[in-house]
Amino acid sequence: MTSTAPSGPPPAITPLGYSHVRLTVTDIGRSKAFYRWLFDIEPARDFTDQAGDPTVRDDPQRIYGGCSFRFGDQILGLRPVAPPTDRFDPDRVGLDHVSFAVGSVQDLRDAAARLTAAGVTHGGVVDLPAFGVVILSVQDPDDINLEFAAPRPA
Repeated sequence: MTSTAPSGPPPAITPLGYSHVRLTVTDIGRSKAFYRWLFDIEPARDFTDQAGDPTVRDDPQRIYGGCSFRFGDQILGLRPVAPPTDRFDPDRVGLDHVSFAVGSVQDLRDAAARLTAAGVTHGGVVDLPAFGVVILSVQDPDDINLEFAAPRPA
């Protein structure tokens, strides 16, 4: 017996995955330093030296005076256009958190130890059996929640 799914209109577009995520930040120097420390890499593209130029705020070619970090084919960008007093709120429309895949639960444990040693508050390593992952969460300088997720061991 064959079953057929109901047919409908074709999708408007079929994405292959994420190209990049860009986070709006209040202080590009502070955020760039945090992400450089967290990932131990230099930005792949960096226009932060132009952040004070009034023409850069509207210039995608200079990534709005921000910078971006590359992880293989994935890019995380920082855009410095938020007012200095603004703070992230996961309960408003938009982003809830950004989750990064890591190789193992041990990577999470090692990261938690490094964060603790550096005095960075984090959520600890948390097993989420219903989702098949183990996570570690940390807030960036603008209070954006960053999650690191590893597959649960079998």
